[in-house]
Amino acid sequence: MSGHADENLSASAAGTIEATAAAWLRQKQSDWSESQQRQLDEWLAQSQAHCVAFWRLEAAWERSARLEALRPLSQRVVVSASRKPFRIFARVAAAMVVVAGLGVALTLVWPQPSDAVYATAVGQRKHITLGDGTRIELNTNSVLRLVSAVAERKVVLERGEAFFDVTHNAERPFVVIAGAHRIKDLGTKFTVRQNRDNLQVALTEGLAEIGPIDGRGSDHSLVLKPGDVAIASTRGLAVVRRSADEMSDEMAWRRGMLVFNHTSLGDAAAEFNRYNGAKLIIADPAIAGRTIGGKFSTADINGFVEIIQKLLGVRVTHQGQDFVVSH
Repeated sequence: MSGHADENLSASAAGTIEATAAAWLRQKQSDWSESQQRQLDEWLAQSQAHCVAFWRLEAAWERSARLEALRPLSQRVVVSASRKPFRIFARVAAAMVVVAGLGVALTLVWPQPSDAVYATAVGQRKHITLGDGTRIELNTNSVLRLVSAVAERKVVLERGEAFFDVTHNAERPFVVIAGAHRIKDLGTKFTVRQNRDNLQVALTEGLAEIGPIDGRGSDHSLVLKPGDVAIASTRGLAVVRRSADEMSDEMAWRRGMLVFNHTSLGDAAAEFNRYNGAKLIIADPAIAGRTIGGKFSTADINGFVEIIQKLLGVRVTHQGQDFVVSH
């Protein structure tokens, strides 16, 4: 399970998280107080990996409970009050076995459990392949939720960025909900990115339709072609064209790279900050507009700092783990 929940965690770290999640679940099945709930909430808030581990284990627990309820009465296990703690422990252990055994299926098979959640931490990427052949790649600090639906295959990009390589099925279209917009596959490869003030959809292959989810009609929707980048903001929906090289550069994150071409230092710093715990802080607005170009590893913030010191002649100091850039 842990390999799918958080690909960059070490085996020992993932095991510790899973064991802690199991301990919380055991406690929750017995006496449970508001104080314990607050402590659990604090633990879940520390990391997406904590959330995914706990949610999957809890889902497996609920599944095992449903299976028990479906058994004939003659086959059910009667547990005395004195054996209840052991029964709870056994159920949690069984749930962990279910999660471990079905970890690949949770990632690879469509339909997944309703509202199955996939998340990446800062600097991570995750590959998800669905049973219909559709491939999804989550970028840094992103959350994707799968939603059960009869007439369509639906996912919700809660935050961040994802690349979709969709296996087309006209009878059950693939739909991505992001913010206030709905992107419908028409046989497509595309990227969806949620920024603070807009949503961007970049199409590299096939066709896709983007429009609002509030049912305002087709006159507010657009059909995208390869090379189109739709930008949705409070000002409306617009489309700009990108060359094949420009599209490749914008999707360089899929190769673990960032490509800058006459990019302002402020924008370059913001991109690096998406992928790293250590942040680049532009302390002097006067240098934020200076431009830089080149290809950089998303994880090599130190190398980028060295380059801008040499090329732009800026001064870089440390503030904790962060880098402060000034004249």
